[in-house]
Amino acid sequence: MEVGGQPGIPARDADCVAEAPGMKWSIGRTHPLRARDVQLYRACEDLTEVLIYAMVVFGPWAFGTTQSWSVWIMNGAGYLLGVMLACKLSIRRLKGYHPSRWEDGQRSEEVRGQRGITASHLTVLLAGLTIAILGYCLTSAVNARATFHREVLSFDYRKQYIPWLPHSFDSGRTWLTFWTYLGLALSFWAIRDWLLGKTEGEERSLRRKTSSFGDHTAVLLPARLRRLLWVLALNGTLLGVEGIAQRLQGGGKLLFLVRPRVNPGADTQFGPYAYRANASQYFNLLWPLCLGFWWTLNRSLGSRRKAHHLILAGCAVMAACPIISTSRAGALITVGIVALAVLALSATHFLLAAQQPQDRRTRQFTLACLSLFFIGALALGFALGWKTLKPRMAHLSEGFETREAMYEAARPMAADYPLFGTGPGTFETVFGQLYRKQLDTYWPAQLHNDWLETRITLGCLGSGLIALAFVAVMLRWFAPGGIHGGRRFLILIWLGLAGCLVHARYDFPFQVHSIVFLFLVVCAILFTLTRRPWRGAG
Repeated sequence: MEVGGQPGIPARDADCVAEAPGMKWSIGRTHPLRARDVQLYRACEDLTEVLIYAMVVFGPWAFGTTQSWSVWIMNGAGYLLGVMLACKLSIRRLKGYHPSRWEDGQRSEEVRGQRGITASHLTVLLAGLTIAILGYCLTSAVNARATFHREVLSFDYRKQYIPWLPHSFDSGRTWLTFWTYLGLALSFWAIRDWLLGKTEGEERSLRRKTSSFGDHTAVLLPARLRRLLWVLALNGTLLGVEGIAQRLQGGGKLLFLVRPRVNPGADTQFGPYAYRANASQYFNLLWPLCLGFWWTLNRSLGSRRKAHHLILAGCAVMAACPIISTSRAGALITVGIVALAVLALSATHFLLAAQQPQDRRTRQFTLACLSLFFIGALALGFALGWKTLKPRMAHLSEGFETREAMYEAARPMAADYPLFGTGPGTFETVFGQLYRKQLDTYWPAQLHNDWLETRITLGCLGSGLIALAFVAVMLRWFAPGGIHGGRRFLILIWLGLAGCLVHARYDFPFQVHSIVFLFLVVCAILFTLTRRPWRGAG
């Protein structure tokens, strides 16, 4: 029995397969496509969506995912996402199933002679860099130069290791880093692949050649991306409200439940984070993304709906949290992002409005909402946090001097191991055992400078791979094909990422799993966006 030119599909499955929206047939496949393959594919898509939402919510609420049990839960979820991604790719490649996706038309457009960097080039490059980074960490763990025994605080050096390959001074820490990076990498690619898929409603609209989103000049973001951004916005708002309530209560227990061993004082923690700076880093990464989401919804919906304005109120709460947390760097970076956002949004708003005239009332309403947001966020933050933050800001220079002294003690590590570093995840053990000048010298678990710590542990080679991967993500918007993302949405995403990178120069956001995961979620979203979608992609 043949269906659509595809041999091997039983008659009892023909109707079910034929009804699959977005289906395309590949003649001559070795493995026939059956109805249960389509059902399995959709089940993987549904489970992927549930897992992504669960990870987004779990990460910060599990005390920031700073403990081994919570890290392994997130790792396990990442591995499961990877299994479902592999299953979906197998069905698409081996069975010839082609569900409708936002990247449809990519090959046909590129065959027509697209010049410069294309979406396919960047995807292949980023996939290769992902494999290279994981391979680098795996090689360092397998080719370990030593193992650190914590019970006796000593290194057990191996005689047989290959010095011209990446290696580690603490195989245990490097193995843990590898498994964590593997879970994060699988999560990134699973989120990106899921976001590029179309929902059944979007597929039906495409078949009818109509859009359920209204005016084509003001298209909403796709349904999956909208749902993910709603989850991020609502979860961030609840997290901010809880953190503010906890700070006002002043009990010193995380989530009103647990008093941490480190930073037990209420003024040194915020929300579920035992370290207030980590909380400010999380919020400064999240609220610009949510503000861009509100701008996109407001541009598309205007005054037709009101629910999306809840996102703007939530953004005000989230933007105020870094100031209320009394993190000095968090407050400064928040004010900096606000200033740059005001400048960028105002400039693009008036320039684009001059080129593309819009309803004056809509533009005035948008500017009024943004003005209320920026004023309200700063007013709330300084009203609840300035009293405690002000004396800390007076000693800002002393804090920088203390950090710089720590950096000076660690810089010889980068000089001694410039190419391969000391091994992923090995900073604490190597610095504490080999580079402390005296026993009473401060022994930090993190260097409070992720730029330098990454260069120390991964060397120039590993750091270069990570930097190239980030550049590939940043360039994706300029290549045609994918989900259309407006300039303002992109600018706000960039501001959030830039703020996190500035945080990383003076602190350790990339040593906290929940912040790294959120960073990769934002990068996955960014890696699906483009200024020019494919023609006919819907």
